[in-house]
Amino acid sequence: MLHAAPGTCPNCFAETAGNFCHQCSQETTLHPPSTREFLHEFIGHYVALEGKLWKSLWLLMLRPGLLTLEYIQGRRVRYVQPLRLYLTFSLIFFALIKFSGLNFVETDRAAPGPSITAQGAAPVKRARLANDENETYQDAGKFAEQLHAGWGARMEKFLELPKEEMGRQLSKTFFSYAPYAMFALMPVFALLLKLLYLGSGRRYGAHLLFALHANAFAFALLALQIALPSGWGFVHFILLAWMAIYLPLALRRVYGGGWILTLLRWMVLSALHAICIALAIVATLGWAIVA
Repeated sequence: MLHAAPGTCPNCFAETAGNFCHQCSQETTLHPPSTREFLHEFIGHYVALEGKLWKSLWLLMLRPGLLTLEYIQGRRVRYVQPLRLYLTFSLIFFALIKFSGLNFVETDRAAPGPSITAQGAAPVKRARLANDENETYQDAGKFAEQLHAGWGARMEKFLELPKEEMGRQLSKTFFSYAPYAMFALMPVFALLLKLLYLGSGRRYGAHLLFALHANAFAFALLALQIALPSGWGFVHFILLAWMAIYLPLALRRVYGGGWILTLLRWMVLSALHAICIALAIVATLGWAIVA
C-alpha cells in the first residue's frame, strides 16, 4: 500500500494538506507508476527532456542572455536548472562527435602523393617534414622528462606504437576526459567575466550562471551543426553567424553597458577562453601519453 494516512506525508510523516508536502515537496497521493510514467521520469531526470526544456530552449537559443536574467530575477521553477541544461547539451555534443565518425585526433601526418610537376621535390619535402616532426617529439619528450621523471620514458614508449594504436589511445582519452576538462573551464570562464566586469556589482555566482548558459548554447548549436547534413551549407553558415553574434548580445543584455565596451570585452573573453580550451585539449591528450 503506497497511500499514507490522510493528511500525512508518506515520506517525512509531516502533517500536510493538498497534493504536495510543504516540508519535503513529495506528492501526498501516490500510486504504482505505469510504464509510460516511469520512462518519462527516467528520461526527464537524466536527459532533461521535459516540458520546461522547451521553454528553456526557446530563451537559450533565440533570446541571448534572457534565460540568465530570468534566473537572476527569481523566475526559476519554469526553466531547466543551468547545470542540468549544460550537462545535457554537453553530453549530446560529445556523443555526436564520438558516433558521427569525426576525427579530431590526427596521427597520420604523411604528405600527399607528389604531383607530376613536383615529383623531384616531394621526397625532400617529406623528409624535412619527418625530421621536423621527430625534433618536435624529442623536444616534447625532454619537456615531459623535466616535469616528471617517468613521463619522458612513457612518451618514448607511446611514440613507438603504430599510428593506428596511437590514434585509438588519443581518441579514447579525448572522449573520456574532454567533457570533464570542458566542465572544469566553467569556473575559469566565470572568473574571466568577473575580471572583465569589475565594479558591475555582480557576484561570482551570477558570472558562473552566465558561463553555464553561454556554454550550453555553444554545445547545443555545435551539436546541431554536426547533426545537420553536410549539403546544407547555407544553414550551417546561418548557425555559425548566429554563434558569432550571440555572446556579445547576451553580454549586453545581462551586464548592460555600451556596444563598444561590450564588443571589446567580448573579444578579450573569446580570445582568453579559446586559449584555455586549447590548453585543456593539449593537457587531455598529453595525459593519454604519459598516464
